[in-house]
Amino acid sequence: MKQGILIVFEGIDGTGKSTQCGLLAKSLSERQVSNIALAEPTRGTWGTKIRRLLSEGRQGVSPEEELSWFVNDRKEDIEMNIMPALQDNKVVLMDRYYFSTAAYQGALGLDSKQIQLENENFAPIPDRVLIFLTSPETCLDRIESSRDHKSAFEKLDYLKNVQKIFKSFEGPNIRFIDSVDSVAEVHKIVLAETEDLFDFGVK
Repeated sequence: MKQGILIVFEGIDGTGKSTQCGLLAKSLSERQVSNIALAEPTRGTWGTKIRRLLSEGRQGVSPEEELSWFVNDRKEDIEMNIMPALQDNKVVLMDRYYFSTAAYQGALGLDSKQIQLENENFAPIPDRVLIFLTSPETCLDRIESSRDHKSAFEKLDYLKNVQKIFKSFEGPNIRFIDSVDSVAEVHKIVLAETEDLFDFGVK
């Protein structure tokens, strides 16, 4: 590969995107492809504030202020992690990126398309965006069976609106993946939807 590749895993919580991100990282490493798996929000200053918001609730924080935290966190992530890795010819795998910000903040009433455009003014545009789709009801069941507490973002009506926005994204780099099948079967789909990005033919 002559330059880095950016692959983004998106979707509401419970779709299996984080699991699939990890599996693709493992698959690439087995093929000796240099890669790094990152997640947003990060563990940095802004990301920590966001994670506290997720666990404790918004507590008066406006959608606009919340959005600014995500943007600041992403700018820091791009400068410190994403761009250095891409410039080092690595495959960068992102568990959430600006499509999540547009979808979740859009479901709070902000303009999701505007959020996307504003992020693309400073954020590298992904080579591939994998948007995982499972019914919000199923996602909540998965979350409740695997965690003690849901985050402030995990309410059914809200998640339905978030997923509706995810489904509205379009472009040559977008792929929608139905993630109701087994983890292994979905992983095969992920490989099929990304193999054209590589010159060694992931099988």
